[in-house]
Amino acid sequence: MIILGIDPGLATLGYGVIEKDERGNCRAVDCGVVLTPKEEGLPVRLAILEEGLQKILQKFDPDEIAIEELFFSKNITTGIAVAHARGVALLACVKHCGKLYEYTPMQIKQALTGYGKADKKQIQTTVAAQLRLKTVPKPDDAADALAVALCHASTSRFGELFAVGNMTRTKGKNSATDEAARLIAESERRRAARIAKAKTKKSEE
Repeated sequence: MIILGIDPGLATLGYGVIEKDERGNCRAVDCGVVLTPKEEGLPVRLAILEEGLQKILQKFDPDEIAIEELFFSKNITTGIAVAHARGVALLACVKHCGKLYEYTPMQIKQALTGYGKADKKQIQTTVAAQLRLKTVPKPDDAADALAVALCHASTSRFGELFAVGNMTRTKGKNSATDEAARLIAESERRRAARIAKAKTKKSEE
């Protein structure tokens, strides 16, 4: 299973792609960032993020996508900018893959280190260790995105508990609207069609 992890941000959006096998072992596939120039206006920067994410989605075709939940600090202005970026990320992702999940920073730290208040260095070291990497992934946003993906890989057995839209974090509560359900179903149909087409092409070769 291919899992895409996203660390949302307006100036820098981190992404991390891992592959989880049937035994639960994970390996790093790729990681990096999508950057937007600060001199551009908000609409242009959001468009850059959307285009960058579309390329990532098309290249790796993830089975499931995990994104860090927005956490408002004292700087509300920065939080609003990140919210814009996160919205674009969710929109791009739901059009490609209906299986979206979200985790708070504390949940990610807890899943990786067993300690909800672990610092950034501890998280990065754990990411490198779990993925058997020789060095800590750079930049930090890419390492954070891999952490999100690893968090999902270790908690995905809880299924809908962490699904985007399930704000109560309780299965069966706060279900998606008809329109959201339609988008998810449509994205899954497109995905199934792509897989079938690829298999047909391979069998013909």
